[in-house]
Amino acid sequence: SPAGMVLSVLVILLLSMLYEAIKMGKAVLLRRALLALPRSLSQETLAEPEEGATSPAQGRWFQYHVGQTLFHMVQVVLGYMVMLAVMSYNAWIFLGAIAGSTLGYFV
Repeated sequence: SPAGMVLSVLVILLLSMLYEAIKMGKAVLLRRALLALPRSLSQETLAEPEEGATSPAQGRWFQYHVGQTLFHMVQVVLGYMVMLAVMSYNAWIFLGAIAGSTLGYFV
């Protein structure tokens, strides 16, 4: 039905926009993780920070890395969902995916 097709295109458009937003979120987390890395990346420093020199920024890099991993997992799932929708070979769904990706990158 036409209403179902419009809804499908709208859902694919929103999924594509969400994909782009997650891609940008991963970049922001990467920047924060790099800033939170300790100056010395030796195994001893990462495992046991020196007494009295414990800063909250040194422990946060792992939390940012976990966040990046979760974002990556969601990004892969969304990417495959959009790919499968595009592989339905429907021109309107394809155009919805392209428009959503464009809008997501623009915003």
